[in-house]
Amino acid sequence: MRIIIIGLGKVGYTLAENLSAEKHDVTLIELREEVLQRASDTLDVMCVRGNGASIQLLRSAGVDHTDVVIATTGRDELNMLCCLTAKRLGATYTIARIRDVDYAREQNLLRSEMDIDMVVNPEMSTAAQISRLLRFPNAADIETFYRGRIELVGMRINGDIPLINTPLSAIRKRLGNLPILFCALDRNGEVLIPNGSTEFQNGDNVFVIGRSESITSFFKAIGRNSQRIKDAFIVGGGRIGMYLARSLTAMNMNVKIVESDPKKCVELCEMLPKALIINGDGTDQELLISENVGRAGAFIALTGRDEDNLITATYAKQLGAKKVIAKINRQNFYDIINTLQIDSVISPKLITAYSILRTIRALQNSRGSRMEAMYRIAGEKAEAMEFTVSSATQYLDVPLKELNQKLKPGILIAVIVRDHNFIIPEGSDSIQINDNVIIISSGNQIHDLNDIFLA
Repeated sequence: MRIIIIGLGKVGYTLAENLSAEKHDVTLIELREEVLQRASDTLDVMCVRGNGASIQLLRSAGVDHTDVVIATTGRDELNMLCCLTAKRLGATYTIARIRDVDYAREQNLLRSEMDIDMVVNPEMSTAAQISRLLRFPNAADIETFYRGRIELVGMRINGDIPLINTPLSAIRKRLGNLPILFCALDRNGEVLIPNGSTEFQNGDNVFVIGRSESITSFFKAIGRNSQRIKDAFIVGGGRIGMYLARSLTAMNMNVKIVESDPKKCVELCEMLPKALIINGDGTDQELLISENVGRAGAFIALTGRDEDNLITATYAKQLGAKKVIAKINRQNFYDIINTLQIDSVISPKLITAYSILRTIRALQNSRGSRMEAMYRIAGEKAEAMEFTVSSATQYLDVPLKELNQKLKPGILIAVIVRDHNFIIPEGSDSIQINDNVIIISSGNQIHDLNDIFLA
């Protein structure tokens, strides 16, 4: 596909990196010469320096025969203007990153009146992801499928879980008929698809999929049935903190926000009357101790510095905070996270980039099986995807036991949803038209359900 990306900030560069790796024809438009030079040196893309809202520049970049235009500059109004101009000049599909709180309330109007096909709000999406994590305090990662009815949960194995050094077949018997599936395992940076003989080891990151109520029963069965989180301590009162606090107070959770900017504190007090706003340095150890962070059910570090978030979250965990979450954007920090006492990390740029990537894959495959969801898991080394089966899908109604030799290595058909019924597939099951199928893939780029089969 021909794709134009306007704005090379964190999200724009991450998108360019992923889309060029997937062999799309990518053109980057950016005013800052040094940023463009970096992209030109490291990525297989075309770079154009200039204003992405310029009619002349967009025409010279070939917007009239471009499939997707993505505007990710730091200004909402510029992103909207870029998309509006690109659409008028002939672009097929436009995506705008829009972050302002007021604009976020008007997404439907932006789509209809300004002809923007997709609006993404990184801060709102990140806050929603954190809210999901707080529903399962023992989960390190959580992603949703089938309109939120199915959840994929990642958890770290340690000595207090009765799963270590036990074959998976024996664990399944111990759990009875609980409808869940152990679908992926991240061990020392290597992703494995577990089978009946797999034995979990201390330090493994294990991914389990099932309905929400089944995941809750699973945590209870292994002795990790945590009580509902009643209070949250948020460091950083930016947009993510505001969206998150609004969501948590609506759930009757007690919320404290520490913010260093006095003006922002006044704004937060007006927008969040049910939250306690504290003007101070959230990285100050004395402040954290005086505010009893150790008793917090959840501690979320959302400052603009990854280093501060990691250090502060680690300190909060040492003080006794139950669930600790840190926001980071620099991917080179992921290697050290497992050595820290942090329960979960979230990345706004990756959440946004993957949302857009999923849309582009769906557009690319409009005639095949429709991609409904796509997430990177296990430190981005594997993907979990949901497809709706179409008549173009191969091997319909063929028992899965006859397809094992036809599947690519590293592929697992994890779940089939048929007529709202959740199925963990066995050898006698098959894929049928209109099924929703959830796939786990390690080492493969899957754009269509047919891509899981060997040529």
